[in-house]
Amino acid sequence: MKKNKNYAFIDSQNLNLAIQDLGWKLDYKRFRIYLKDKFLVEKAFIFIGFVEKNKDLYKFLKKSGYEIIFKPTLKYRKDRKSYTKGNVDAELVLHTMIELTNYDYAVIVSGDGDFYCLIEYLLKQRKLECVLVPNFFKFSALLRKFMPKLVFLNDQKNKLSYKKERH
Repeated sequence: MKKNKNYAFIDSQNLNLAIQDLGWKLDYKRFRIYLKDKFLVEKAFIFIGFVEKNKDLYKFLKKSGYEIIFKPTLKYRKDRKSYTKGNVDAELVLHTMIELTNYDYAVIVSGDGDFYCLIEYLLKQRKLECVLVPNFFKFSALLRKFMPKLVFLNDQKNKLSYKKERH
């Protein structure tokens, strides 16, 4: 029996913020293992805005088995607050299409409705394993159309939350 060769395409900002809204912190090393074990993910592409001070995080993600796709970021000021913006949607869609012939099925990790057309296309091509939505309580209503293919991380806290190592 042939084993599927699946790839994950991860919207890091959506994943991170949605999990934080649930009140816990994701352990990215455990998450990579979860993707491999549960969805047979051979390659996991994580799309993230590049910020110089986060180099240690990027090293950790690479060491944990992720292929990192960086998006240049811009700094903004609004209401006396500064923030960094690096929207990765276009990169995620583009890489999913570039890699299309290299995987059997895609796992899209995001609750963002901007990926509606990508998910619809992957379904029509019979190339969608699932859409892994970080937070059942906070995801785009556009994705409800794909409910049979949606998998939620809400009940995975015990398995996937970051726990400080005890010394």
